[in-house]
Amino acid sequence: MPANNLQTPAHIAPVWYLTPWYTILRSFESKLLGVLMMGASLAILFVLPFLDRSRVRSARYRPVYRQMVFLFFVTVIILGYCGHSAPTPTLKLIGQLATAYYFAFFLLLPLVNKFEKTKPLPEEI
Repeated sequence: MPANNLQTPAHIAPVWYLTPWYTILRSFESKLLGVLMMGASLAILFVLPFLDRSRVRSARYRPVYRQMVFLFFVTVIILGYCGHSAPTPTLKLIGQLATAYYFAFFLLLPLVNKFEKTKPLPEEI
């Protein structure tokens, strides 16, 4: 294949630890929106300590929070797989759904402690 410096080949993928953010970048049709959302997905990690206002910090006593965190890790793995694979319409849809949950996790986190019933804390703590 002759070299073309104006087009990136479809089979090239970033390093494995950057693939989730590459999928977020590819999930949007607009390049500007993709770059902004990719930057927002990294910036939101810095405000994560301020989003969770629950008095109980341990996930052991918070069942809804534990399920959300588990789904978040699965979502990051799915984003990584979609970013490492060649772009197909099915993987693009899966990447868009995973991107939606990535941001929904951070938006729902402040609301979880309002309706979640925590398990009782042991007396030793």
